[in-house]
Amino acid sequence: MTQPADALPEPTADQAAMIARVRRMMLIAGLTTALGVGALLVVIGYRLFRSEGSAVTSAATATLPKGAKIVATGAAGDRILVTLDIGGRTEIRTFDAKTLKPAGTLSFANEP
Repeated sequence: MTQPADALPEPTADQAAMIARVRRMMLIAGLTTALGVGALLVVIGYRLFRSEGSAVTSAATATLPKGAKIVATGAAGDRILVTLDIGGRTEIRTFDAKTLKPAGTLSFANEP
């Protein structure tokens, strides 16, 4: 039986060894890539499910003393700072950024 003109001849022993080596390297590269993508998906999933409380979903109303004016606001770490002017006296009130509950008050007074 004769082979068609466009058929490839059988590879030699050296060529077969080279083909096997290339296939093995491709398999290693594919597994490494799959492992990297899997690790990335695990990290993204972990971040999504462990980010509880990162967004404030509730609203709060803080009452100010009569005649008080808000002079400035700011954020420091996980605290919200509100500077008030209460009849010429300066006061800083801090609130927890996640729960919006009062965390402390710092009042300033002039020396007599």
